[in-house]
Amino acid sequence: MRIGVISDTHNLVRPEALAALRGVAHIIHAGDICKRDVLDTLASLAPLTVVRGNNDIGDGVAHLAAHARIELGGATIHVVHDIADAPKELDGIDVVVTGHSHKPVIEHRGAVLFVNPGSAGPRRFKLPISLALLDIDDGKPQAHIVQLMT
Repeated sequence: MRIGVISDTHNLVRPEALAALRGVAHIIHAGDICKRDVLDTLASLAPLTVVRGNNDIGDGVAHLAAHARIELGGATIHVVHDIADAPKELDGIDVVVTGHSHKPVIEHRGAVLFVNPGSAGPRRFKLPISLALLDIDDGKPQAHIVQLMT
């Protein structure tokens, strides 16, 4: 199962992001959406799991949950915008998806895979524009960053 992981779009859905997400079975958005139109566009590609970011205060996004826990492809995924808000106890969680920093990171912490796709929205400082693809095969997750722009 291939899952698209995107964050910090800040009301910008790049054509490169849509192309990279085409064909995924599910999309996770880790917050800072800003306007509902972003979610409507992504929902045309695949089912969505979405959490609220610190900039999600407007109509259509302010009501979103601060965190979500889902099971896809036999893996349990916890989604939260800011890594500081991730649960301390990770028993039963295979993947933690975060955003907020705009810095793409994929790392294992013990048995848990942490994925921050970076930002697919407006450029911040000299950070890359990116998202991530999460592949789950028989409950085992692997992820990689897709750089949309350098």
